[in-house]
Amino acid sequence: MRLLLVEDHVPLADELLAGLTRQGYAVDWLADGRDAAYHGLSEPYDLIILDLGLPGRPGLEVLREWRTQGLSTPVLILTARDSWAERIEGLKAGADDYLGKPFHPDELFLRLQALLRRAHGKDNSPQLDVAGLQLDESRQCVSARGEVIELTAAEFRLLRYFMLKPDSLLSKSHLSEHLYDGENEPDSNVIEVHVNHLRRKLGKNIIETRRGQGYRFVGLSG
Repeated sequence: MRLLLVEDHVPLADELLAGLTRQGYAVDWLADGRDAAYHGLSEPYDLIILDLGLPGRPGLEVLREWRTQGLSTPVLILTARDSWAERIEGLKAGADDYLGKPFHPDELFLRLQALLRRAHGKDNSPQLDVAGLQLDESRQCVSARGEVIELTAAEFRLLRYFMLKPDSLLSKSHLSEHLYDGENEPDSNVIEVHVNHLRRKLGKNIIETRRGQGYRFVGLSG
């Protein structure tokens, strides 16, 4: 999943970037509201974390523009803890959730997980259970037929995306756009390599190849 982090406080942004990367997210970081307004509309993000006190343009103004332009990407806003008025205005402007500063990073990670699952019609149970597979996001491993199978970081990112979009036909370019940040685009065959790794670990039929179109995740029940 590819996220946009818009935060101008560099120490906090560095901490969040490191933590989000460990959680298996590809993250683009911006510190200016003007850049955020443009990139939020032009890049295929799965979720946006938006601070409201930004240089260039205020976060609320950016959020209102996104929603006016039809952007439906989930947005979690960061606010000062005692700023209840900002929280209300943010929700009115179209935010999906908010988190007051200071906050514990684990709370942010759990809120992001809940927002992403909700956006894809999934419940927020401890494990992502789809098509016979149970993905443990905290341990980054998967259970299949009662066996716990370890995953590499890249395999985990790919499988999580597939499981949030079961039966969807996903091209290599689409997967690359959502699994890697704007500065680390993969080689053209990287997605294919990781798909083959998942097939070897979980079964050759869990992911269907549509020649010239992409991949479709069907799981063990497919």
